[in-house]
Amino acid sequence: MELADILAERAVLFCTGVKTKRQLFEELSTRASEISGLDTSDILGAITSREELGSTGLGNGIAIPHGKVVGLKSVMAMFARLDQPIEFDAVDDQPVDLVVLLLAPVGAGADHLKALSKVARLLRTESVVSLLRYNDDPAELHAILTAPDEATNAA
Repeated sequence: MELADILAERAVLFCTGVKTKRQLFEELSTRASEISGLDTSDILGAITSREELGSTGLGNGIAIPHGKVVGLKSVMAMFARLDQPIEFDAVDDQPVDLVVLLLAPVGAGADHLKALSKVARLLRTESVVSLLRYNDDPAELHAILTAPDEATNAA
């Protein structure tokens, strides 16, 4: 599974003015609803419920909130780069400014896990993180995230 298969260009956001995790989740849920056609509250409920089990803040300013949503047909991703880091209860207690939201259909265990693994691996690449962190153009952010592995490894 490639990120290009699940991350539409319109699912990449540069967010300004987001101050809290809740506000971020609402923004992402609204955009995911527009893209998927599913109800915003169902998406928000799925990611909020998962977050209550434990923070999806991985450290180094990165978070991968995720959830399973009834009615979703396939795994989808969204990316948000925040203009100002926000408190996220991350494992390293550092604020978060790079967020990949993953949504999966209920019962999509293997695909969901493959997507999580792919995103986590990509965001462990310091050169990629650096490119993401210092760019605010959604089209360029999408290109960075969906570049073939060889291109991101050479970055």
